[in-house]
Amino acid sequence: MKLSILDQSPIMRGSSPREALEASVTLAQLGEQLGYTRYWVAEHHDMAGLACPAPEVMLSYIGAHTKTMRIGSGAVLLPHYKPYKVAETFNLLATLFPGRIDLGVGRAPGGSAEASIALSGNFLENVRQMPDNLQALIHFLNNDFPADEMFSKIKASPQPDESPELWLLGTSNKSAKLAAEKGTAYAFGHFMSDDDGPKSVADYKKDFQTNGQFKHPQALVAVSVICAETTKEAEDIAYAVAIGNLQREKDFRHVGYPTVEEAKGYSLSTDEKEKLQESAKKVIVGNPAQVKTELLQLQERYQTEELMIITLTPTYEERLRSYRLIAEELL
Repeated sequence: MKLSILDQSPIMRGSSPREALEASVTLAQLGEQLGYTRYWVAEHHDMAGLACPAPEVMLSYIGAHTKTMRIGSGAVLLPHYKPYKVAETFNLLATLFPGRIDLGVGRAPGGSAEASIALSGNFLENVRQMPDNLQALIHFLNNDFPADEMFSKIKASPQPDESPELWLLGTSNKSAKLAAEKGTAYAFGHFMSDDDGPKSVADYKKDFQTNGQFKHPQALVAVSVICAETTKEAEDIAYAVAIGNLQREKDFRHVGYPTVEEAKGYSLSTDEKEKLQESAKKVIVGNPAQVKTELLQLQERYQTEELMIITLTPTYEERLRSYRLIAEELL
């Protein structure tokens, strides 16, 4: 099994955005030491609890503080940007860090409606154009626009020796079909989807058409995991995170997570109890042996060799420990 890391650069309670970003670097360095395959950082806009609106900037910093692990975006939100600019930026990263860059793209807004308008205007129209823009991005990365098209006269410079790997991120069969049609690699967000993920990944593999970069389909599954030395400790941490998520639903400016003790004292409504039960289904929680068993079962269900772990905890230390325990059990 290959294991990778998905990081949202969360700002913990009492921490600053700078501390959150430095913690992301520390996580990437630990991941490299432990044998994780790749590290991806997400894009979010005007979210008080998340520190990274620009993965491409963060990746240059992380690349300079790591040596071998693949690093990438999870994801650049393509509806907000022109494909040419994205291709230039990631070709630059691939020139600086040869053979290490993943370009993960997605179609989510990554923030409020107001933030989307501030970024790119009519977001829904940009989403409608996503398939065409994804195709244009592929042409820019491959430098293979048809000769009769205007963009055949330009290149996304600099041209790296090895192009960024292009991944489409998604949570539905629609994204799986688009990834297959365009010949990209595919990352399915199990941790944030209610769809039949194994079917989506299977359909992607079945319908895959090469675009020149990948000869065969390549898929990974992103899953939320909280691991601790004991089951009880892991469950307590997961409960505190769940309570923090409920607090953020009430106030999107809420930052961080409560302590375990504070979470236990939180009074839940009937509706909130139901939400907790639903959200718990999407998170693997337990001691190292339990987590190993569940990850292997998930891998079997999806028939994929790579799982990407996202771990949210009340403290950065708990997050590092969770990734370490998982690696020691599986890598």
